[in-house]
Amino acid sequence: MLATPEMIREARQLSRLEQLLPEWQRVPLYHTFLAQRPAGGDILAALNTFPFTGKREMRQSFPFLPPGQSLEQLLEREAVELEHTSGTSEEQLPVLFKRGWWDVQEQRALRLNPQVSNVLDKYPNARRATLTTPACNGRVCFSAWRSRAHRTFGNTLFVNQARIPFVLADADLERMADEMADWAPRFLDLDPVHGAWFALYCERRGIRFPSLEFLLCSYEFVSVVHRRILQRVFNVPVLNLYGSTETGHLLMEDGQGRMKPCYENAFLEVVDPEARGVGDLVVTTLTNDYMPLLRYRIGDLVKRHELPYETAYVVHGRARDAIRSQDGRRVTTWDVDQCFAGVAGIVHYQLHQDKDQYRLRYIPEEDGPQANDIKAVAEKLDHLLCPSKPVEIESAAMLPPAPSGKFRLTIAA
Repeated sequence: MLATPEMIREARQLSRLEQLLPEWQRVPLYHTFLAQRPAGGDILAALNTFPFTGKREMRQSFPFLPPGQSLEQLLEREAVELEHTSGTSEEQLPVLFKRGWWDVQEQRALRLNPQVSNVLDKYPNARRATLTTPACNGRVCFSAWRSRAHRTFGNTLFVNQARIPFVLADADLERMADEMADWAPRFLDLDPVHGAWFALYCERRGIRFPSLEFLLCSYEFVSVVHRRILQRVFNVPVLNLYGSTETGHLLMEDGQGRMKPCYENAFLEVVDPEARGVGDLVVTTLTNDYMPLLRYRIGDLVKRHELPYETAYVVHGRARDAIRSQDGRRVTTWDVDQCFAGVAGIVHYQLHQDKDQYRLRYIPEEDGPQANDIKAVAEKLDHLLCPSKPVEIESAAMLPPAPSGKFRLTIAA
């Protein structure tokens, strides 16, 4: 059987790991283990004996530099960029990478989608507009107003400056729409909650952006309710791009709706899978020389589908956001979100579990949802959760984010 391009890329990953493991001995966190590794042997077997890395190890070992290198000197020479994670599940973590690294590895992931690749070929300097949870990182900050000039970096315009989109006045949304129309982006880079709320404003006002070719949804889990609104309003492909600040971009939605791995960026494992194959995602990065992550437990649940000629993933959401059915099964954010497939009239929702009680709160669109849609959701949740008490369901004007600014769709008390 002839090797497919994907099979060749998988094989190259193993060669890349063989090259990197000796280099990673310089990292204090990995030195003792890697120095004891016998030469030769199966690389995957060797990798599987290495303990997992987590946020605690990252925090304790930062900045991952060998003796003789100084973080202060690297920053002074502008050789590296220092960013921080959003702190979704814990306090923020510092992340160090070579200047320009983020854009290069993002481009590799984006080009897994043929349509996106064609747009980037046609418009090498394609402009983007970004709507996400603002963080005080030198670009945008929700605690202080910044002019458009201070929110423009190269081909990217950061549009929003509010952590909670539901409290934005029409004047704020109008300013965002005016800036975006003037910027004429080829694509939008969206937090799905911020993007859906902005899309509804554009729909009410009849605002269109003719330059748009596609939308990228990242930063957090993309619900079917967000995707439905974005697709309806902007009428361009809505694509999921998955990764993290620590690891870079890992998965990209292709033209058939599948999440494909970027083999050049990282080696992925699924560990401790349950019977149906959903397990913890473990990442070994392949391109960040300043802060390599070896078997990093990222905190997300995924399922890997190994097909005859390719591999695809389904992202199930954060492990800490999983809840439990009354018969003891783990229920992921993806599981819950499937209960909203085909349901109209809901902007955003949150399902909260407190022992044997489940409470669903949702933000409705102006003319929805219909009673039969809510009934359909309730029936699906009942089948999924097997609750001893009926699921409490109520509408809400606002659902606040977590302290990190992220919006959790499922929460276990």
